[in-house]
Amino acid sequence: MTRLEAIDKLCESYSVYFDVERFEKNEDLLAATCFLYVHSEKYVLVKAAKLWEADSNEYVYIFNVPHLTKDIFTKCRDYAHKDGMSRIEPKPGHMCSYITALFICDTCDPDAVRALKRTRIYKSFRLSYYGWMDFHTGLIELQTGKTAANGSGRSTAQLLKKTLLKKT
Repeated sequence: MTRLEAIDKLCESYSVYFDVERFEKNEDLLAATCFLYVHSEKYVLVKAAKLWEADSNEYVYIFNVPHLTKDIFTKCRDYAHKDGMSRIEPKPGHMCSYITALFICDTCDPDAVRALKRTRIYKSFRLSYYGWMDFHTGLIELQTGKTAANGSGRSTAQLLKKTLLKKT
């Protein structure tokens, strides 16, 4: 499977619930973004009598990288974090936001995998009264079929395995 086929398959998988935007002619490493916005609320009799409301968001950045190095990983991670944080609106009713950086690569350096696994970015807004943000990372190395993720992104690594390495 090539990187473009993997990205197509991943975008198709995300498009069920997420707003997917592809960047075909982009010389940058960013291949696609996937955004999810969920609003939940509970009220009694009329909508004006709200018991609670919660907003959850997820921002996924898919990077197409032939060979992942630590420098490339750091550059892409910082871009995803900066852009994702600019989209978060901490306010009453905001519960959580997840920023996810996915890397589809043919090969990668051990230093890049180590840096990816050690990524720990978490932020609470006003002592979590206005919610929190957690940063997930995921990587699939297409030549070997290996996946990796940080502690928060274990479910992301499972998604990559199920979506891209599943035998059909």
